Amino acid sequence: MHITINPKIMYFGTPVVLISTTNEDGTANLAPMSSAWWLGQSCMIGMGQASRTVENLLRSKECVLNLPSSDMVSAVDKLALTTGKDPMPEYKEKMGFSLIKNKFEHAGFTPAPSELVGPPRVLECPVQLEAKTELFHKFEDTHAYAIEVRILRMHIEESLLNDEKRHYVDTDKWKPLIMSFCEFYGLGEKVHPSRLARVF
Repeated sequence: MHITINPKIMYFGTPVVLISTTNEDGTANLAPMSSAWWLGQSCMIGMGQASRTVENLLRSKECVLNLPSSDMVSAVDKLALTTGKDPMPEYKEKMGFSLIKNKFEHAGFTPAPSELVGPPRVLECPVQLEAKTELFHKFEDTHAYAIEVRILRMHIEESLLNDEKRHYVDTDKWKPLIMSFCEFYGLGEKVHPSRLARVF
């Protein structure tokens, strides 16, 4: 039997992304988020309007979407409840956030130079997508933006590639970190072969 509910969030399960952007003073910011999906060479991300990342994206229009694997969860979790925004927004202060200036160092990540954009990549992430923003859509009722970014360059750990098709990711090797209702998960085993996968 189905019942009607009104949940605080509707995160049914999407990949965790570490978004690196450049602050106004030239330093790097790194923010974890999990509202992201891809179509073609574009990605849609959702983030709160008051975040430092959104400020940086509105100003510089550049970012790197770094995708951690599930075995990186401890380092990623160190970024939870951190902010680079000073002064800290009141709602984040009430939630117990900490002001962290160098989030790369805080989480134990290594910044690596990007090739086409200013913000650094996260060296430890097996997938790194350099991108530029295309469109911002404001959601008034949630104080969030839906942001379309165009992927300019993809960097991927070579061991994740399919041996037969060098430009395709081997889905049996790629183990993304997933967030569902604010909890961390990894992927299980493939449940069924896909007919769609045979043509793409």
